[in-house]
Amino acid sequence: MEVLCRMREMREEKGISQGKLADLLYVSRQTINAIETGKYNPSLELALQIAHFFDTTVEDIFTLVTDERRF
Repeated sequence: MEVLCRMREMREEKGISQGKLADLLYVSRQTINAIETGKYNPSLELALQIAHFFDTTVEDIFTLVTDERRF
């Protein structure tokens, strides 16, 4: 399964850097970069914090791509 992430798009729409977002969420810039590039899936707590920051739902930011034949 793969997770698609819209965080970079949403961050750029707000005009903030990875470093600024990292500071606001109390994580490293490297963590933000890893989430945006799909190298790291955030914890539930961090995903909720990200959604709160962008005033949206976790599902609007992170989408699970599955093989529909499995369900």
